[in-house]
Amino acid sequence: MTHATYLERRGKIEHYFDRTAAETWARLTSTAPVSGIRATVRAGRDRMRATLLDCLPDDLRGRRVLDAGCGTGALAVEAARRGADVVAVDLSPTLVQLARERVAQDPSAARIDFRSGDMLDAALGSFDHVVCMDSLIHYRTADIVDALARLSGRTSRSIVFTFAPSNLLLASMITVGRLFPRKDRAPFIEPVAEATLRRSLEASAPLAAWSVARSTRVASGFYTSQAMELTRA
Repeated sequence: MTHATYLERRGKIEHYFDRTAAETWARLTSTAPVSGIRATVRAGRDRMRATLLDCLPDDLRGRRVLDAGCGTGALAVEAARRGADVVAVDLSPTLVQLARERVAQDPSAARIDFRSGDMLDAALGSFDHVVCMDSLIHYRTADIVDALARLSGRTSRSIVFTFAPSNLLLASMITVGRLFPRKDRAPFIEPVAEATLRRSLEASAPLAAWSVARSTRVASGFYTSQAMELTRA
């Protein structure tokens, strides 16, 4: 990873989610009515969240889970309901505070430690499972692999993450997305070819003990993302 490149992109992501479009994302992740396009994104994100959760054991008691890029906390809550002790981290303090407010009355809330900061911060500790839902889609292949390598050193069982699969449909949606008002635009999504990503993962020395267990694509209107599960051999 070119550290300067990672930090530059991370800064843009933080600015977008914390200052530019926090209200938009708060509405998207609620049950409030949204436009047709955003409704497809909401549905796609719901399906992806379920897909990632399917990669985790039904019984997570005694296990520690990192929700890396937790947003408003929906995935963290589901993991906590299965008994996990969850560290839920996001770059946006605004979204983290919203997450705390939304789950405050849920019985599982006591099992979730919400924090604002970098998902790669070693101070977050070690985990049995790491989940990165759409938190790596803004980074290039080399950055994704390096981030996973860093996380793997503190993870004992599995890492489940998403990437933006490279295809003509996604490319066209990115182009159309640039027509949205500037304040509503997300930071640029980096399409990644799955074959290229797999080769890069196999070539990473820190990930030598890890292998791809499954890969599942979710497409819903203007939402397209691919889940990949890495497990320790």
